[in-house]
Amino acid sequence: MEYRTLGRTGVKVSPLCLGAMMFGGWGNPDHDDSIRIIHRALDAGINFIDTADVYARGESEEIVGKALAGGRRDNVVLATKVHGTMGDDPNEFGNSRRWIVSEVENSLRRLRTDWIDLYQIHRPEADTDIDETLGALSDLVHAGKVRYIGSSTFPPSQIVEAQWTAERRGHERFVTEQPPYSMLIRGVENDVLPTCRRYGMGVIPWSPLAGGWLSGSYRLDRDVPQSRRADRIPDRYDMSIPGNQRKLEAADALAKLAEENGITLIEMAIAFVIRHPAVTAAIIGPRTMEHLESQLTAADVQLSDEVLDRIDEIVPPGVNVNPADTGWDNPDLAPALRRR
Repeated sequence: MEYRTLGRTGVKVSPLCLGAMMFGGWGNPDHDDSIRIIHRALDAGINFIDTADVYARGESEEIVGKALAGGRRDNVVLATKVHGTMGDDPNEFGNSRRWIVSEVENSLRRLRTDWIDLYQIHRPEADTDIDETLGALSDLVHAGKVRYIGSSTFPPSQIVEAQWTAERRGHERFVTEQPPYSMLIRGVENDVLPTCRRYGMGVIPWSPLAGGWLSGSYRLDRDVPQSRRADRIPDRYDMSIPGNQRKLEAADALAKLAEENGITLIEMAIAFVIRHPAVTAAIIGPRTMEHLESQLTAADVQLSDEVLDRIDEIVPPGVNVNPADTGWDNPDLAPALRRR
């Protein structure tokens, strides 16, 4: 597997990053099976794993920690995230110094490690000054508990603000951004990806299969699959919503294009993401060994300019087929902040 440099850090990572969201109660509750999947990914050349404290309330981190025990930790670039709600206390959440300094200890314990290679802020938070957040993260870097810091699903203006704040205040800066990006969710091509390139940030997109829409299961001639994910976030799957009907039509057209070119839709979807010059690695999130095997081969797929042009015809550059698929709800669009 060909390795790439993560932003300007000098750290080499595989073009596929193993996302661990589906390990544990959110997906595969069998710890032993999840560990086998992680080991298979490592044996295939993946050296980059991404998880988060909030995934199954820490269970995903615990599984990753078990999988890396016994000598595998040193060869893995390990990433996790903080921000999501982890308890009933109103302060067990967010981007404050109080919570970050406390929660990193919990992640280190669950991951069974002394350090986290990439510690990411899972979402921006309007109530917390980015100076507060970067100051806390910088202290963790200086203490040796964290090597690098990054953001996830930040809008471009806040990516820039974080870079400027780091420079002006003498903080560590975000070296990566983790946005949603796929053939159906291309909005980040407008500004997020160019902004990351200008600042030399590594980009590790999540959901290159668009939450399963590009798995090959969504076709016009089939019943729409049922899943717990669809129950949790109906705005992205409810077929009564026009944007989701358009996603179904686009997914079907993309599947036909993949078939015409002798590859699977999964391979084409992941290869599309890692082909973008701003992207370092695509985060794949298998729940089963079969899922993993179907995605590993994408690292070797090269899409021709002709195929990329056809993809652009189906979903134009910079367009989210369903505008709801941003991964983040802008609080400034809430009615209370728009009323005069």
